[in-house]
Amino acid sequence: MTDLLPLLHRSRALLEGHFQLSSGLHSARYLQCARVLMDPDVATGLGADLADALRPVLQEAPGAVVAPALGGVLVAHEVARAFGCRGLFTERQDGAMTLRRGFTLEPGEPVVVVEDVITTGGSTREVLEAVRSRGARVLAVGCLVDRGGASSLGVPSRSLLALEFPTYAPEACPLCAGGSRPEKPGSRSAAKS
Repeated sequence: MTDLLPLLHRSRALLEGHFQLSSGLHSARYLQCARVLMDPDVATGLGADLADALRPVLQEAPGAVVAPALGGVLVAHEVARAFGCRGLFTERQDGAMTLRRGFTLEPGEPVVVVEDVITTGGSTREVLEAVRSRGARVLAVGCLVDRGGASSLGVPSRSLLALEFPTYAPEACPLCAGGSRPEKPGSRSAAKS
């Protein structure tokens, strides 16, 4: 299994500064997992490691692995490769996560939901809803890095690394109080530009 923390440091994926996360919360640290996943061999290895971490909590093999676009797309692809099933992703349409591009799930189909980083679990909950709205069954959730929100999702969860960085509501952010303005490096910001 890959030791993820040194890999995050070597790839400069662990950023320090003042960031607004996709949840709207602020943090002095941000994980840009795309920096790690840009290496195809590393991405494949991490996907295999995450699939291995998930196997003990699965009652059956998944028929699909689903993730939110943009950050989870490569994770879903590589975890699906390790499981030998389809890798799908959800996208926002009219403000809601949904399967598009002709992606389908069968009623009762077993599914694993994955992400690169889970902080509050908000995006992951939206993917869970999108999967369940198609009648599929969520077996478990996996992520490369759990910042504390994976355990609140109501299904078994596994991660390759758990890191707890403080997050702040904008009105209670000590960085803002000190006069700093947050950067918005996440994929939701990228999709709007």
